[in-house]
Amino acid sequence: MSIRPMRSWRKIHAKIKQRMVNFAENKKARFDYEVLEKLEAGLVLKGFEVKSIKSHRADLTDSYVLIRGGELFAFNIKIYPLQPANLKDYREGLSRKLLLSKKEINRLQGRIQSQKLTLVPLRLYNKGDFIKLEVGLAKSKRKYEKREVIRRRETEKEIQRSLKTSGH
Repeated sequence: MSIRPMRSWRKIHAKIKQRMVNFAENKKARFDYEVLEKLEAGLVLKGFEVKSIKSHRADLTDSYVLIRGGELFAFNIKIYPLQPANLKDYREGLSRKLLLSKKEINRLQGRIQSQKLTLVPLRLYNKGDFIKLEVGLAKSKRKYEKREVIRRRETEKEIQRSLKTSGH
């Protein structure tokens, strides 16, 4: 009979910290665009913004990403403050700088210009103690493609309903 060594508290604490949590997701972007490639970018945030994001008070709907002056910026990401009385001059949809290497930004800029693609924020999540933004390099869907997706969903729902009512 062998005795197992006790796990150290540091290892347990590190595993707890590594658990990833989605704070916000842009479901509309996945419907409107076909995501070709995903990237992970850091965000430049203030302390209270991090606290608000961790309490799930962020919204990515209608947000977008642009390259300006060789840097990446996210626009219209709404981060609602926990205590609005303390922050009278704060606006939710400010532009926020994204952290990516110059090499990555140049590669993205080339693909965007040559293939007519778009950068779309997909989700906000944590990685350890850091807040990350998943950015998708995407191609816009046409109206008929969107209609086809809706039609497929509806037929699947009808099939499920008919199976439930028939007793299978």
